[in-house]
Amino acid sequence: MAWHITYHHKAIGDMKKLGKTESLRVEKAIDKVAQNPLPHQEGGYGKPLGNTATSKLAGCMKIKLKNLGLRVVYQLIREAEAMKIVIISVRADDAVYKEAERRLGGGE
Repeated sequence: MAWHITYHHKAIGDMKKLGKTESLRVEKAIDKVAQNPLPHQEGGYGKPLGNTATSKLAGCMKIKLKNLGLRVVYQLIREAEAMKIVIISVRADDAVYKEAERRLGGGE
């Protein structure tokens, strides 16, 4: 059973900025991961992020779309079995992770 997918309001804008082909591929990747978004240590598809010198994203996961050069950062809300998409963006020197941290911290 797939987890419920929600989007941060800015992530909706991120998706709209993509071309039709890119957005379809991102949606397909999100739908696949939503089948089991738990960390890979728990048998899921999630690739955990952590705290670094540039961003504090412990508890978040990423989806890498290497051939598109995109990253999707999501947060698990286990009680509701929800997967909240925080950002969809080009990786570009960890800027995607810094923006994800801003969005999660309410720095909007």
